[in-house]
Amino acid sequence: MRHTKIVATLGPASSDPATLERLLLAGVDVVRLNFSHGTADEHRARASLVRALAQQTQRPVGILGDLQGPKIRIGRFTTNAVTLSKGQRFRLDCDLAPGDATRVGLDYPELIDDVEVGDILLLDDGKIRLQIVEKCADALITQVLVGGTLSNHKGINKLGGGLSAPALTAKDRADIALAAEIGVDYLAVSFVKHAEEMHEARHLARAAGSRARLIAKIERVEAIANLDAILEASDGVMVARGDLAVEVGDAAVPALQKRILRRAREMNRLSITATQMMESMVHSPVPTRAEVSDVANAVLDGTDAVMLSAETAAGQYPVEAVEAMARVCAEADASNDAHLDQELLGRRFHRVDEAIAVSAVWSGYHLGVKAIVALTQSGATALWMSRIASILPIYALTPDPVTFGHLTLFRQVTPVRFDLNPASDPAMLLTQIRTLLVSNGWAAPGETIAVTFGEPMGQPGGSNTLKIVTL
Repeated sequence: MRHTKIVATLGPASSDPATLERLLLAGVDVVRLNFSHGTADEHRARASLVRALAQQTQRPVGILGDLQGPKIRIGRFTTNAVTLSKGQRFRLDCDLAPGDATRVGLDYPELIDDVEVGDILLLDDGKIRLQIVEKCADALITQVLVGGTLSNHKGINKLGGGLSAPALTAKDRADIALAAEIGVDYLAVSFVKHAEEMHEARHLARAAGSRARLIAKIERVEAIANLDAILEASDGVMVARGDLAVEVGDAAVPALQKRILRRAREMNRLSITATQMMESMVHSPVPTRAEVSDVANAVLDGTDAVMLSAETAAGQYPVEAVEAMARVCAEADASNDAHLDQELLGRRFHRVDEAIAVSAVWSGYHLGVKAIVALTQSGATALWMSRIASILPIYALTPDPVTFGHLTLFRQVTPVRFDLNPASDPAMLLTQIRTLLVSNGWAAPGETIAVTFGEPMGQPGGSNTLKIVTL
C-alpha cells in the first residue's frame, strides 16, 4: 500500500476530463492550482471538474491553491529572446519598454535598493549569472558571468538572498479570495521569510471564509533561519527546491531538505517535497534513474507528499509521470523500516487525544493489527498518527467535508466520509466499522484492527478511547 501522497499540478496538458480522470485513477491525491498561471475562471472550472471526477471515480482528492508571491522578473524583449555573451555589459532598468541584447526592464524597481555593487544576480533559475558593476538611481549595470539565451519575463534571484519583497502581493490577496470561493483544502504561500507573513495569510483566508490549511513554501534564505517560527505559524511546509537552490546553492539543498522534513515531523506539521522530481518526463515516457532515487529518498526522509509540476501541467506524458511516481513511492514505502520504540521513547503528551493516537500506533505495531481506524472531527488524531513512521494503514473516518479534504495530504491516511450518529453506542459503531472495512476489502473477518474514538461521540478534540478489535 502506498503511504506517500502525490500532488499533481494542473495545466494545459491535464485539464481535459479524460486526462484528468486518468490522473486520478493513476494515483493523484491532491491537485495543485498554480495561481501564477491561468485565469480565475480556468481555476474555477478545474476545481469543479476535479470534484466531479473524484466523486465519479470514488477517489478522495484534495485541492491545493498555490499563490504566486513576489516573483521578481525582467520585462520583455523586442525579439522575445536575446543571447548574452560572457563578459558583456547588460543593463537592468525601470524602463518597461521592450529590451534588446544590451538592456531589459524590471518589474520590481525596488531591486535597485536591495543590492550592492559586487552582488550576483541569477536569472532563469540560475542559468544566467550577472554581477553588478554599477548602481544608478533607476538602473543596474551588470557584467555577464554566465551567458546564454534569455527570454521574456524570466525570474531574478539574488545569490545569498536578501530581497525585501513581501510574501503577499496585491495579486495574492485577490487570489486568497478566489481560493476561498473555490473552497481549496490547502493554500500555499510563496517566498515566505517570516512567521508574520503566514499569520497575515491566515487572517486574510479566514476573513474570506476559507478553512484551508496553510502551507509555507521554503524557498528563501531567510526562511531557513526562521524555520521553527514559520512551522509554528503554518500547518505544513513545501520544500520548494527550485528557488531555494538558486539562493543557497544547489549543493546545500539535499541536507536542507532532510532538515526541513525532519523538523516538520517533530513539530507535527505536514510536508511536501517539490520541484523537478521527474522533470525529464516532460518529454520522456520514463524517468531517469536519478529522478527515481530523488523521489525515493524524499519518501525515506518522511515527506507526506511528493509533487509534480511541469510534468503534469505541460508535459507530454502526465499520466505516465503519475504512474511512475506512484510505483517509486510504493516501493520506498514498503522498504521504510519502522523503529517505533526508539522514536517514542521518552515522549511526553499534553493532550489525551494525542496520547490515544500514539498509543494506537504503538499498540497496533506490536500486535500486528491489519489497520488503524480513527474517528475524527478535526483530523488531529489522524495527523498525530501519521507523524509516526509505521507500516500501518490509517483509515480516518470523518463526517466533516472540510476535514475530509484536509486528510487527503496526510501520509499513510485514507480519508473516509462517515456519518456519525452522536446517539450511537460503541457496539453499534464497531459494527458499522466492521462492515465498512470488510466491504471495501481493507480487512477480513478474523483480522484485528485498532479503533480510536471519543465518548461522548460527535465532539471535536474528544478522542479518549482505544479499542483493539478482532473482526
